[in-house]
Amino acid sequence: MKAEKIRGLDAAELQRQSNEAQEQLFRFRFQMGMGQTEGLKKYRALKKDRARMLTALSEKRLAGEVIPPPAPAPKPVKTALKSKKK
Repeated sequence: MKAEKIRGLDAAELQRQSNEAQEQLFRFRFQMGMGQTEGLKKYRALKKDRARMLTALSEKRLAGEVIPPPAPAPKPVKTALKSKKK
């Protein structure tokens, strides 16, 4: 998919297509692990397309066209208890 075509899509469509591409990449990796590959060229092309989608989505966020996703809540910090050695 060309970058110009990707930039023409709205943010919701970009997000949906990016999620679909991520699922397809997962399936490709699984198939390659099982020895049932459809072709490495398809995998590489899909990775590049997804990167283009994410870049266009990021550009839209920076331009203020898209509301950024909420930041994840910070995780509590675990402290290790020191054991006393005698």
